[in-house]
Amino acid sequence: MKDRIDDPDGKYHYEVNQKETMLAREKQNQIREAFKEWIFAEPERRNKYVDYYNETFNNVRLREYDGSHLRFPGMNPDIHLNPHQVNAVARILMGGNTLLAHCVGAGKSFEMMAACMELKRLGLADKTVMVVPKSLIGQTASEFLRLYPSANILVATERDFEKSRRKQFISRIATGDYDCIVMSHSQFEKVPVSQERKQAMLNRQIDTISYAIAEMKENNQERWTIKQMERQKKTLEEQLKKMTDEGRKDDLITFEELGIDSIMVDESHFYKNLYLYTKMRNVVGIAQTEAQKSSDLFMKCRYLDEITGNRGVVFATGTPISNLMVEMYSVQRYLQYDTLARNGLQHFDSWASTFGETVTALELSPEGTNYRAKTRFAKFYNLPELMQMFREVADIQTADMLKLPVPKVNYHNIKTKPSQIQTEMVAGLAKRAEKIRAKLVKPQTDNMLKVTNDGRQLALDQRLIDPMLPDDPNSKVNACVDNIYRIWEEHADTKAAQLVFSDLSTPKNDGTFNIYDDIREKLIARGIPAEQVRFIHEANTDAQKKELFAKVRSGEVRVLLGSTPKMGAGTNVQDRLIAIHNCDCPWRPSDVGRILRTFKIKKEYGGYRQWQRRFLRNWAANMSGKEVIYYRA
Repeated sequence: MKDRIDDPDGKYHYEVNQKETMLAREKQNQIREAFKEWIFAEPERRNKYVDYYNETFNNVRLREYDGSHLRFPGMNPDIHLNPHQVNAVARILMGGNTLLAHCVGAGKSFEMMAACMELKRLGLADKTVMVVPKSLIGQTASEFLRLYPSANILVATERDFEKSRRKQFISRIATGDYDCIVMSHSQFEKVPVSQERKQAMLNRQIDTISYAIAEMKENNQERWTIKQMERQKKTLEEQLKKMTDEGRKDDLITFEELGIDSIMVDESHFYKNLYLYTKMRNVVGIAQTEAQKSSDLFMKCRYLDEITGNRGVVFATGTPISNLMVEMYSVQRYLQYDTLARNGLQHFDSWASTFGETVTALELSPEGTNYRAKTRFAKFYNLPELMQMFREVADIQTADMLKLPVPKVNYHNIKTKPSQIQTEMVAGLAKRAEKIRAKLVKPQTDNMLKVTNDGRQLALDQRLIDPMLPDDPNSKVNACVDNIYRIWEEHADTKAAQLVFSDLSTPKNDGTFNIYDDIREKLIARGIPAEQVRFIHEANTDAQKKELFAKVRSGEVRVLLGSTPKMGAGTNVQDRLIAIHNCDCPWRPSDVGRILRTFKIKKEYGGYRQWQRRFLRNWAANMSGKEVIYYRA
């Protein structure tokens, strides 16, 4: 509910009336509950909707896949897949589009590789592309050849997609007979879809928005909601006009002309930002941001659905839902779009009204000093029916289901006391937030994103706000240094390694203060040799990363510092790893658990979580393995 506020200059704006909004939401909940009672009160009406439910959602018996009969000719005889891996391969071969939603360390890569070779051998696919994060290109290629030593694979290097060499490489894909083509996410996006398919997709989006606008006008909905939809429509129409301008991508052979009939996408949660349009407004948890790479992948998935009958796409990720419920809808659009359309759920509002529910609750404000009511799309409704549909494509294997031989993890929460300076600065953050909400400052001058970022930096170390401030001996950084040195000293005989994660204050080599240099200098001052403390940022190429990781595994490097994007996926250094320190925590569950893998030697590992009381919460358990340590503000 909004009130119109007349401005002194003759204009006006609207502000949310919190009291009336809360009352309206309560009335909405009462109407919802009354509707539930009404719909089943009359027998004839009840039978009508029970029959609809059974015909629409209660008509599928999920298939169980048994791959025990598969023999995998050409596979390395020293490698034996686990039963869940064999069954996953059978699912890909016999079940069509598949999501390998397996926990970290379950062996999703081997599953995709084995399925790729079997699809080729059985004639179910002619040309498969495996799409992986850039940091995993080299590792994926070497693992593929370890599993299938005689495999004929084409691996895309960084040079292959340079403008002068791109056409040549795309031509090799089109004319070659490969068991698998391995390329990165960014390289895959550079393989263009035909203009006709792009235009058709944009026209469908414009038609969807036009229909929604017409419906809202007919129902006399709020003007500002209609205006937002009209702006989206205008943006799409402008994109359609510029469709002929393909300056960013060369005039290459299109994806449809390459003969690719199967794609396997590793870490598919990176494609979670798929466009959607909804009439729901002011609801947190419905991200309408569109990533070009996600739209590109969606078009390629729809093309493969057309030529293979929904059998040509495999996704693999440990976190199919990274942080929003909307991501499940996106996964279903990628992998089972025809199923959604058959049930009338291809539009997000239809899906949301069937399977989701908004929840209003008090949440801690970004500045961390008070609470406020926030409405989120954060509760699943009709969950059994949703999971029944979702599991038609999803092969779900959790750590509890698999009981893999992973090391025991000991978690430690290290709480540090804020300094007087930090306490005063937090009060300043609260005042800034109040001014922003009262619209007393322009967004270009100050906004909640800046307040949140300053709060996170302040919680990590007050010198990130002002390098001239004193080094607080009780800071998270100093607590982290104490633990790193203690563990380094205790495990000197085994040359055990430690990882230190911090997504803030990464080294820039410009002389400015950062906690990476600060931690290294303090460790060296305590007696740790300089060559044993390294930054992941020092390795800029795949070859340099491979060399650095080898030194960690051999014990030459015993402390490795890095950020989640650079030192998360693909960091193969588990051999001597004994502890992980998290100075700040990642935002997404997909960044959690990266180092919890299966080991030949039983070990126990510790994790240290650093927290500092009364500040912005750095949560999201980065339970990467062994000793996981969080330093909490």
